[in-house]
Amino acid sequence: MDRAPLPDLDSFDRDALVALFLAQQERLDSLIAVRNEELRRLEAELEFHRQTLSEQADELCSRGERIEHLKLMVEKLRHVIFGTKSEKVVLKLEQMELELEDEETTHAEFEAAAERMSPTQEQKARPERKPLPEHLSREVIMHAPSRDCCPDCGGELRQFGEDVSEQLEYIPHSFKVIRHVRPKFSCGGCDRVVEAPAPTRPIERGLAGPGLLAHVIVSKFSDHLPLYRQSEIYARQGVEISRSTLAGWVGGASDLLAPLVDAIQKHVLAGRKLHADDTPMPVLSPGSGKTKTGRLWTYVRDDRPAGEQTAPAVWFTYSEDRKGEHPRQHLKNFKGALQADAYAGFHHLYGEHIYEAACWAHARRKFHEIHVVHASPTTTEALARIGALYAIEDEIRGKPADLRLSIRRARARPLLDELRRWMEKALRTLSSKSETAGAIRYALSRWRALTRYSDDGMLEIDNSAAERALRAVALGRKNFLFVGSNCGGERAAAMYSLLGSAKLNGLDPELYLRTVLTRIADHPVSQIQDLLPWNIALPLKSHASEAA
Repeated sequence: MDRAPLPDLDSFDRDALVALFLAQQERLDSLIAVRNEELRRLEAELEFHRQTLSEQADELCSRGERIEHLKLMVEKLRHVIFGTKSEKVVLKLEQMELELEDEETTHAEFEAAAERMSPTQEQKARPERKPLPEHLSREVIMHAPSRDCCPDCGGELRQFGEDVSEQLEYIPHSFKVIRHVRPKFSCGGCDRVVEAPAPTRPIERGLAGPGLLAHVIVSKFSDHLPLYRQSEIYARQGVEISRSTLAGWVGGASDLLAPLVDAIQKHVLAGRKLHADDTPMPVLSPGSGKTKTGRLWTYVRDDRPAGEQTAPAVWFTYSEDRKGEHPRQHLKNFKGALQADAYAGFHHLYGEHIYEAACWAHARRKFHEIHVVHASPTTTEALARIGALYAIEDEIRGKPADLRLSIRRARARPLLDELRRWMEKALRTLSSKSETAGAIRYALSRWRALTRYSDDGMLEIDNSAAERALRAVALGRKNFLFVGSNCGGERAAAMYSLLGSAKLNGLDPELYLRTVLTRIADHPVSQIQDLLPWNIALPLKSHASEAA
């Protein structure tokens, strides 16, 4: 930048010099003002860039967290799709099992052929077999020599021992016809006809006996064989029974057994602690060929883990949807602890008469699902701490309630307090959007309900009793795909109640139903309690032991 030449100051008088100085001062002030304005503009621009960079950093952080969340969800979905429960993997496993079965069969065939071609070669050592069960009936076949004298010299034979080997054979279940014959007699004096009364049948004028009815019901609801498949099985045994006939039998038996289901419901709801859960039940929508989603609810009374002798039982009930009004109606007369998951439909029940006991299995599952696909020190620590609580429960299961309470207060409660402090500390170090933080918030938001078991020896640490009761339903869904109507859902709930309660009391469900169906037609409704699983259990068990 070229500078103007300086003037000759000697040629200026005093006033000119003052004027020159003021002009220069004014010019300098103007330059300073311009520079200051430029500096403020630059500072404002710098602040703007700083703010923009800060917002961009926040956005990048948020996007990073979102990406990590999506990655975790993708891994979870991949685990669901390609995990051990995937239909694709199950199908592949079945194919591999069939291939292995075929290879083993071929190998055994070649071994048998080789042994037949060279019978004198040293036989391959085989693993020692377990003896066949003693309770199986034995048919003895004697294989005596074809001659009663020595084939070489003709001498007399004397027995000094015997070789015994056993072979397992299978005789399919067979049908038999029971022919009821009632002779008729006439009186010589008054011509009156005398004969014995006809024996009662489970279903009036029905063809099926109690044993067959029990078998059909258990095959459908416990072994998950739909009626059309049963019809095909019976046909292979030479007995033609249509699906509609089987359906009629199941319907008639359900009606006959209804008072027994009502008695189970009353027993279950009379307790002061319940396990509750629900599961979807696909139902065929009339006229559309599509399915709608009904709901199967389960309520379990089982105080055996607390050392109580009260009989366990499970009551299932069906509804067309999952609205909260259904559990409200189911439990309108119940008073006590309700152990359930975090379903919102249960929340409005908690108050004066019903209090909540939450499920540690649900809380643990949230950490486990994350740990399977994205293990971290936090999930590892959470699972270990929850596992320590379960270890205590394993030790005291079946002990009296007061002993359980004292041990929980001494050992579990300190662990719970430490677990809460650890969770609160861990939560402060985690992103609020992370899955692990969500699992911790789930537990902390339900902390009072999760720790209530430590204040009551009758309560359990989780809701596994209800989840176990629903496993049979989950297996049945795979076979049935759906039930035909709302009535079908109600009928399934009734049968699950009977079969589930029988299992909880250690009974063979088919033997229990056969015994009940033999008696119930002539049994007074006022004495229906006599036919409940826990009241009929001892005679059935003794009968089973005698049969064995």
